Amino acid sequence: MLSRLKNVAALTVFAVAAATSGAAIAGTPVNSKPAPEFTGIDSWINSDPLTLNQLRGKVVLVDFWTYSCINCIHTLPQVQSWNQKFKDQGLVVVGVHTPEFPFERDTGNVKSAVKRYGITFPVAQDNRYATWRAYDNQYWPAFYLIDKQGQVVYSHFGEGDYAQTEAAIKTLLAQK
Repeated sequence: MLSRLKNVAALTVFAVAAATSGAAIAGTPVNSKPAPEFTGIDSWINSDPLTLNQLRGKVVLVDFWTYSCINCIHTLPQVQSWNQKFKDQGLVVVGVHTPEFPFERDTGNVKSAVKRYGITFPVAQDNRYATWRAYDNQYWPAFYLIDKQGQVVYSHFGEGDYAQTEAAIKTLLAQK
């Protein structure tokens, strides 16, 4: 079992490195792909429903999370910091709350968690995993950065590498 976990971890690190290469951030189409639309969303918290078409021209950070995941909870202060620091420069953070457990499907529970954690950015409740599947996501937490042209150009899974993610945000915001 431990050997299998080491192999999965190694593959994950390799996949993250490939997906987050400087070439992708610079706009080279090798690693970029059109961002999937928010789909199958049960409710929106802190916002009216959003579409990526509405957000074209902005840099979008899509954060897949769930409120009882300890790793997600650990990333929230950094995500909130990026939202505060860069929202006036064109960054839009969208939390996509995708439940791991049945109790996380309850909108009241999600709203309570959003309030408890002081989340002010839009949160899309993805109970049916429609947006999760559209992004072919497999992890909590997972970050996807979308450039101003609507291309996914960066991803990061799990905690850490905050300086690298922030550098990617700054690079994308600086692009015309």
